[in-house]
Amino acid sequence: MDGDFLSFALLSLSSILIIVNPLGATLVYVSLTEGMAPETKREVVRVSCQVALAILLVFAVAGSIILQLFGITLDAFQIAGGVLLFGIGMEMVYAKTSRTKMTATEKYESIDAESVSVMPLAIPMISGPGSITTAVVLSNQAMQADPLWIGAVFGAIVITILCTYLSLSNADRVMNRIGQREYRVINRLMGILLIAIAVQFIINGISTAFPLLTGGP
Repeated sequence: MDGDFLSFALLSLSSILIIVNPLGATLVYVSLTEGMAPETKREVVRVSCQVALAILLVFAVAGSIILQLFGITLDAFQIAGGVLLFGIGMEMVYAKTSRTKMTATEKYESIDAESVSVMPLAIPMISGPGSITTAVVLSNQAMQADPLWIGAVFGAIVITILCTYLSLSNADRVMNRIGQREYRVINRLMGILLIAIAVQFIINGISTAFPLLTGGP
């Protein structure tokens, strides 16, 4: 039982951390806040991380209620989420910024915006469709296994947002140490891991929805 919980906790942390991608958020943050005063930059970091944390925690708590409201089964949502994460992982492997993270229009509109904290940094860069889907799927898996396991999902979200906050707060140091070449290498490795997680999501969803296909009863 302890081994199962540890495996689930590690899966939760790796899944959410990879899909949020603090390093990728830092690159976008640097381009959006160029020319801003240091005090303004600190405020952007604080607000964006607070908003993203609140969004992910809300969906982790209310994910099952939201699915029931729309009549969606966890199996269907898990398969759909796996497909979405697979697409994002492929874009990471090819060193592209996923369009689920930020569209060209959102980036252009943010140039003249008074505050980029909520849009597009918190949404959809940090707490986008991929991270929200992951939080919902993991929270529902936790509730089915053991309600106490939901703490692992909450912990993974908090740790991920903390890592993002530290990365954004030290963006200048991060960018001085990690160039575009190093970022592409890291991004591709994380993309491969995300693809593997996405495939596992799909396999789990299909095996539960269609047990005969996997040799189940």
